[in-house]
Amino acid sequence: MEPRSGCPINAAVEVLGDRWALLVLRDVIFGDRRHFRALLTGSIEGIASNILADRLVRLVEAGILTRGTAMRGQRARYSLTEAGIRTVPVLYALGNWGLDWRPGTEKLQIRQRMMRDAGPAFIEELMDELRVRHLDAPPKPHDGPGPLDRLNAAYAEQKRRD
Repeated sequence: MEPRSGCPINAAVEVLGDRWALLVLRDVIFGDRRHFRALLTGSIEGIASNILADRLVRLVEAGILTRGTAMRGQRARYSLTEAGIRTVPVLYALGNWGLDWRPGTEKLQIRQRMMRDAGPAFIEELMDELRVRHLDAPPKPHDGPGPLDRLNAAYAEQKRRD
C-alpha cells in the first residue's frame, strides 16, 4: 500500500483517516472483538457488513491487523500487529480531543476519562497487554487486574449506575 505522497501525516491518514477503520480498531482494542460477527453486532454505530468487510481487508493490507486462517466451520480471527498496537496512543489522543470538544454520554466517556486520569503509564501497560493477547508476547508482571479488565469494570459500574 503506497501512500500518495511522502508526507507521514498523509500516509497515516490514508490508512487510519476513515471513521470506520478507527472504530473497527477501537472495537478490536478496547472491546476485544476479534471475529467478523462480533465486530458487526458489537458496533454501537451500526456498521454495515460490506463496509466492515472492506475495512478489515484494508487494515490487513496495511499491516495493522492480521487475519487468521479459518478452518472449515470456524471463523477467522483478527489480531493486531505491532503497528496496530501502536495506534493506541493515536486513539487515546483522539478520545481526549473528543472529551474536550464534542458532546457525549457519561457511560460512553467513562473509559476515556479513566485512561486520561491514569496517564501515559496506563497506555503503555495497555499496549503490553495487547501484545500478550495478540502477539503471544510473554506477560509482564503487575499487581491486580490488567488495564482492559479495569476499563471494562469502570464501564460496567457506570452502566449499572445509569
